[in-house]
Amino acid sequence: MGTREKAQDEAESARNEAEQCRRLAEEARVIRDQHREALETLREGRERLRDAGETARAAGEEARIAAETARHMAIQAVHASIASLHTALEHMKVVEQMRRILRDAQNMTKLDTN
Repeated sequence: MGTREKAQDEAESARNEAEQCRRLAEEARVIRDQHREALETLREGRERLRDAGETARAAGEEARIAAETARHMAIQAVHASIASLHTALEHMKVVEQMRRILRDAQNMTKLDTN
């Protein structure tokens, strides 16, 4: 084998090696791009989870406020019922007193007619 053939073989070998390096670099770029896409998918998933967590936190806070408001309204309703019962009791006392007065007046009238 002559020098020229040897140089051609070495050049061919270098081209083959360069082509193999180019293919490996392309495969590495493809894998890198896949990793980037996977990382972006993970980042988007975390963002969606963060948003869902914030939504749940806000809903929980709204529910807490609604429960607190309902508790206050229930207390006010109990106080209103108590006031209503006291008023009804006072009315009943007045009615009972009026009955006593009427009964006494009827008894006085009976005594006067006798």
